[in-house]
Amino acid sequence: MRLARRPKIDTDRINEDWQPKLYTRLIILALLVAYVIAFVLENRKSVHLHFVFATASVSLVWLILLSLVIGLVGGMLLAQLERRRRRNRAR
Repeated sequence: MRLARRPKIDTDRINEDWQPKLYTRLIILALLVAYVIAFVLENRKSVHLHFVFATASVSLVWLILLSLVIGLVGGMLLAQLERRRRRNRAR
């Protein structure tokens, strides 16, 4: 049984293969992660959420994220309804 040889690495080509799009994406991703961490740290204090018959104490960041998710789901459902209405009108 013969073992496969590893290909030789051409060290001269490494410097020529600089990929600006890759580094730009990595920098943007790092900035986004840093922003999310700062957002969570700034909004971690507890707030009281008053419902009609009850009150709950939750972290502000969870309240913001829950509101974001509810808004996204509601928007997708409304878009589905609008598409269905347009399709029914076309018939």
